[in-house]
Amino acid sequence: MTSGRQKERLLTSLLRENSIDVLRFLQRRVGSDDAPDLLGETLLVVWRRVDELPDDSTEVRMWLFGVARGVLLNYRRSEKRRLALIDRVRQHMPRTPASPAADEGHDVRDAVDRLPPELAEVVQLVHWDGFTLVEAAAIVGIAPATMRSRYARAKAALRALLVVAPDVPLPSGR
Repeated sequence: MTSGRQKERLLTSLLRENSIDVLRFLQRRVGSDDAPDLLGETLLVVWRRVDELPDDSTEVRMWLFGVARGVLLNYRRSEKRRLALIDRVRQHMPRTPASPAADEGHDVRDAVDRLPPELAEVVQLVHWDGFTLVEAAAIVGIAPATMRSRYARAKAALRALLVVAPDVPLPSGR
């Protein structure tokens, strides 16, 4: 059994070692402007939930990313409501055509954006963040077998969206 003071030391060490990774995790999903705020919210939630901190060092890292994911999901729900309001306002304004992305790789990012959210999240966790399928499953809170299934569906969907020949292998999760 870990004492309160030991948990605080473990939490301090965890945050010192992983804050940059969590910030990058958030930046890849919301950009550099909002990520620091979401990191702050994540740290606040983690501090409030210090009693839930797992004892195992590997589980502790996945728990931290799971908390960050929860903060991100809350942010996205808020953003969705905000965007719905903006859409209602835009209905009364003239529309202008959107310009295509000017950077390389936009076709892949656009394809990932068109995936269902649970499949896009798998691709992001594995290929953007470098987590294994087992680690991604722990972050999302699902069984590794379910994550492998989602990953296979995500690859098939990306192949279709990018019109990649079936015999051309896509990268596999670790």
